[in-house]
Amino acid sequence: MNDSAFPSDLAPKALANTSVLDRLQERWKTIVIVLPFVWLLVFFLAPFFIVAKISLAELEISSPPFTAMIEWVDGTIVTIRLVFDNFIYIFEDPLYSKTYLNSIKIAFISTLLALLLGYPISYGIVRSNPVTKQLLLFAIILPFWTSFLLRVYAWMGLLADQGTINNLLISLGLIETPLRMLYTEFAVYVGIVYTYLPFMILPLYANMEKLDVTLNEAAADLGSGPINTFFKITLPLTMPGVIAGALLVFIPATGEYVIPDLLGGGNVQMIGRQLYNEFARNIDWPVAAAVAIVLLLILVLPMAIYQYYQGRAAERI
Repeated sequence: MNDSAFPSDLAPKALANTSVLDRLQERWKTIVIVLPFVWLLVFFLAPFFIVAKISLAELEISSPPFTAMIEWVDGTIVTIRLVFDNFIYIFEDPLYSKTYLNSIKIAFISTLLALLLGYPISYGIVRSNPVTKQLLLFAIILPFWTSFLLRVYAWMGLLADQGTINNLLISLGLIETPLRMLYTEFAVYVGIVYTYLPFMILPLYANMEKLDVTLNEAAADLGSGPINTFFKITLPLTMPGVIAGALLVFIPATGEYVIPDLLGGGNVQMIGRQLYNEFARNIDWPVAAAVAIVLLLILVLPMAIYQYYQGRAAERI
């Protein structure tokens, strides 16, 4: 082949382009890993530190309504002021401790109810034929195509004293007077379970889809009954899906504001509503920020401890 077909002045450019591509291919893993961390840094850690800074300030009649942490004079730091009175106030006032405990209780019971409903639904979807499976998954995802507020308002119409459910029960002769369902804890449980049930079903389905059905058949051949097989084989193998679904339900349910406000009507006190009261009604941003920080610690610390011991257990294996 004639060397004149490849101009000598293009060779360095081709080599340079090749070296750039090689470097990109070598570092693509680093880029893929770094990008999510940058996202977390910008959209999670930065807002967290801003909220933490506000929680260590004092209420002040100004805009924004809190004191500055660092005072500058001629470009020099004069004082750094950290105030922990907001956290002391939260721990001393029984209203906040009761509200935190009530939020955790409601979130825990709602998560348990979602698990009891979601587990058999996920198992049924996995055991369905391919066409039925796709239709059932579509039915699970379909509510996300409508507004969250519209769905909550629809439940208000269903659970009201003169709503659809009470009218149906009265027409069937099952009750004589309307049942009090709206603006109760029952309505809050219904709203949370209905809203977050797909977040329980989908992780369970993804986990169950990977199960080897022959394990159950082998257990049956060895004389194991259905209940024993479930607790000894199926449930342990699906625990990662159970934990993932439980976290996806429990964490947002603990800080839920819209459902307790609309379906609870102010009769069900949860920490999300109390945070809104401090921020919007009392205009006390430092206390509201302290409430948010304590809520974050309540949710994150157990998760961190769990991940630590899970990592230790995986290392032993």
